[in-house]
Amino acid sequence: MSHPFEDLPTTPTSEEVIDKAFSRAARAGRAKSGLEAQQSMLQTAANIVSDNLENAVTAWPDIDTLHPFYVELADAIVTSNVEGEGGVDALRQHLSEVTWASRKAKEIESEYQGRLRGDADTARKLRKQAFARIADVVEEIEDDLAGVAEARDALRDLPDIRPDEPAIVVAGYPNVGKSSFVNAVTNARGDTASYPFTTTQIDVGHVERDHITYQLVDTPGLLDRRPEERNDIESQAVSALEHLADAVLVLVDASGECGYPLEVQLELRDDVVDRFDVPVLTVCNKSDRSTDVEADHYMSVTEDDNVDGVLDAAIDAVGYEPELPFDGE
Repeated sequence: MSHPFEDLPTTPTSEEVIDKAFSRAARAGRAKSGLEAQQSMLQTAANIVSDNLENAVTAWPDIDTLHPFYVELADAIVTSNVEGEGGVDALRQHLSEVTWASRKAKEIESEYQGRLRGDADTARKLRKQAFARIADVVEEIEDDLAGVAEARDALRDLPDIRPDEPAIVVAGYPNVGKSSFVNAVTNARGDTASYPFTTTQIDVGHVERDHITYQLVDTPGLLDRRPEERNDIESQAVSALEHLADAVLVLVDASGECGYPLEVQLELRDDVVDRFDVPVLTVCNKSDRSTDVEADHYMSVTEDDNVDGVLDAAIDAVGYEPELPFDGE
């Protein structure tokens, strides 16, 4: 399953829509003569404008019906990547304006088709008036089309994260072994994707147990520092992860070799417990160096000690039960 923004088509500019409509109209006019040519030109131009603008809108999923993870994520990404934007609400407004322009082009055509009567010269003048009005309408939504295009470009490269599959989020300060753990237990070494709203990347690995695929999500730049150090966009990204996570592993390094005091690491763990309404397991990594912390599990990724045990515990914490077809009994 691809994410809902992956296959969005390129959004045309207002200039591209106008050029396409009027060039097609000219071609249609050359195939006929007199009054009929003007009528054909007007119909063709209006149809091209209306259809292209409508398609630019209907290609988008209904944001209100998406999983909350994607709604929050889209809001954060659009806010971060589209200059002067107000997130998903601004995107909705842009799409609404483009829909208006699509309908307005057809209204103008209907109005002028009723007036295209009599001699060809008069009809040509009226058709030109209609073209000018249609062009004005399309130019009026130039910024809206640009906003839709920028949002599309920002959203189409989201990581392969699937809200319908159970997800285990891996948190903890830098250098505690998060990515090493994800790589060690998944078959997705190198399966990484970058979130557009951070300077770092999010690593997504997959592991299969009993025919169920579990996602392991490592979040550098988000869940590896105190909440007060995150900007608004990153905080919203954390909110998106709250909708996604079915369990959280917080890795801590009791030896302090990661560069962060244990006390600070546990404060981050406490924040995760407060924010995420799912099981949160504290895992002491680098247990070959120190186990001087109260934790749910101890492991050493480098020594391959209890790594699978921690994964098993995380999967147990998720407690995922697939919906089975009714067997009729």
